[in-house]
Amino acid sequence: MKKDIETVIKEMLVSSIGQISRERGISLEGGPPVEVERGRREGQGDWATNAAMQWAGAFGERPLEMARRIVSLLPENPLVERVEVAGPGFINFFLSRSWMSGTIEHILELAGDYGRSDSGGGRRVQVEFVSANPTGPLHVGHGRGAAVGDICARILSFTGWDVEREYYINDAGLQMELLGRSTQSRYFEICGRPGEVPFPEDGYKGGYIFDLARQLLDSEGERYLDIPPGESLPFFTRYANEVILEDIRKTLENFGVKFDVWFSEKSLYDGIKIPKMLETLKKNGFAFDADGATWFKATAFSDDKDRVLIRSNGVPTYFASDIAYHKNKYDRGFDMVIDVWGADHHGYIPRMKAAVQALGRKEEDLQILLIQFVNLHRGGQQVSMSTRSGEFVTLEEVIDEVGVNATRYFFAMRRSDSHLDFDLDLAKSASTDNPVFYVQYAHARIHSIFREAAARGVAMPKPSEVDLSLLVEPEETSLVKRLSAFPGEVEKAAADLAPHRIVFYAYDLAGDFHSFYNAHRVLGVGPELEGARLVLSEATRVVLANALSLLGISAPEKM
Repeated sequence: MKKDIETVIKEMLVSSIGQISRERGISLEGGPPVEVERGRREGQGDWATNAAMQWAGAFGERPLEMARRIVSLLPENPLVERVEVAGPGFINFFLSRSWMSGTIEHILELAGDYGRSDSGGGRRVQVEFVSANPTGPLHVGHGRGAAVGDICARILSFTGWDVEREYYINDAGLQMELLGRSTQSRYFEICGRPGEVPFPEDGYKGGYIFDLARQLLDSEGERYLDIPPGESLPFFTRYANEVILEDIRKTLENFGVKFDVWFSEKSLYDGIKIPKMLETLKKNGFAFDADGATWFKATAFSDDKDRVLIRSNGVPTYFASDIAYHKNKYDRGFDMVIDVWGADHHGYIPRMKAAVQALGRKEEDLQILLIQFVNLHRGGQQVSMSTRSGEFVTLEEVIDEVGVNATRYFFAMRRSDSHLDFDLDLAKSASTDNPVFYVQYAHARIHSIFREAAARGVAMPKPSEVDLSLLVEPEETSLVKRLSAFPGEVEKAAADLAPHRIVFYAYDLAGDFHSFYNAHRVLGVGPELEGARLVLSEATRVVLANALSLLGISAPEKM
């Protein structure tokens, strides 16, 4: 697979600096990494680096002299037209016309694999996300976590990781009992015997609980009225749990999210997972018994106090079950584990990072993405969402209103740990003000060009059949530069677990294409230039489709 231009330039710099180090007898170990970035202003090169300023001290040189020496030893490359030293020691690279042609040919050669890499090296990674309590429908916060988690999994898979998606079912503990009691109380209420089974003070008040009770009445009749409430409660709990979980599955599948594993919290208590976890922690010196309880030595990891794992009554804490769950993940052979949590769990991160290290893993083997709140807006007003009252906007309602594509795009268009304002009216609008419409329209517009070409009897040429050196207009050059950036953006999105980078990239690419299209005709400009622009348009279509695929968004041919 050909290397992208960023990698080529980095390798040229490393070769030059390496030669200088050998001449001076100075080791490169421990030195700063060689980084390059795109030129920010016209005339300052297509790529630039401050490597000379970073390395000057190590070689006892002034940055400007270091830059000149680096440039003098750079190996020649047909993709680079010239290299200049600027300012106090910046090195600017200007790319050749052959680079433009090579980039387009490379994209069309790889097609759907353009941007794919093997940087993950086949390492196994688990992405655990959504994991909402099966006590009610998914709300928009869960939806944002679903989009972020799924897109992260897609990006990691595209960059060579062996990815597994997991949903942790919180089907044990007080919340499940409250769900059962809430459903049971509503069942008695709609059967005409309100108050016989009091509604729990902290019960689930949403209308969906009435729906569950009515479904149960329709299927089972009133036979549970004659069973003592204490005896029938497990049935109500199990029934409500199963129905809600199935609804969650359907909603997520409709959202384009499928899980490989649905892991039950109850399984942590049914076997030997917690005892085995305790055994490991004690063996590693991070668990001890005191005051009738078992403790995690959190103070060894800068926590202000040690934390209880097993209470004096023998009941494990949630922290203990979380550690056991993560031990189970690593025991299944994952090299890295990614948890997608709500932002309100921020304070829990250091504790879980400490627990992972206490199990014998590296801190970076656990990555945690935080999902901040979503504010929905309609008609210029914020939509009220109150989970306490049970009247909240569900993910399914948002999907029904604006569609899967817009919902996924809007959820991923900001850093996951930043607040998100979701404008429902904008997401529904068929205008270029709507960012997802803007991006999809670019893809559809390219197809419209191809349809018009076919109507004129113009066949899509192969890159080898056209003179791509004819693409000299600024809008054409900008478009090819953007296309060439895709592999690097995918790598950065994978390294940073940052889906929003692909959203930004897709929007910018669409903008570059719209600018090109508005400034220049593709068809009817003479056979040679027409062929070159058709090929450029096809390369753009390929990259747009690849970016949208990573986002789980369709790439329409018509709009």
